[in-house]
Amino acid sequence: MVDTTNILSGTDPYSVIGNYLGISATAILVLFIIVSIWTLIWKGLALWKSANKNNKIWFVIFLIVNTVGILEILYIYVFSKMNLGKTKSVSRKKKKR
Repeated sequence: MVDTTNILSGTDPYSVIGNYLGISATAILVLFIIVSIWTLIWKGLALWKSANKNNKIWFVIFLIVNTVGILEILYIYVFSKMNLGKTKSVSRKKKKR
């Protein structure tokens, strides 16, 4: 069993989590920074692509939902390449007679 009396002995949240998981507070902080940068990059790319393709629904979903980059990666490589009911309009020039 886990002794919960010593878990809460740390003064900051990283120490509490580190004590519980058995890793240092510095390692937790570094992991948090890496995951934050990872998420920011993918979210930025997905927001940029959805704005350029005028996909307002996807743009709002990316702003609200945080999936640590998973949904953003799927959008960039899968959903943005699908033609979900949209057809490309082809402009035809009329010939003058």
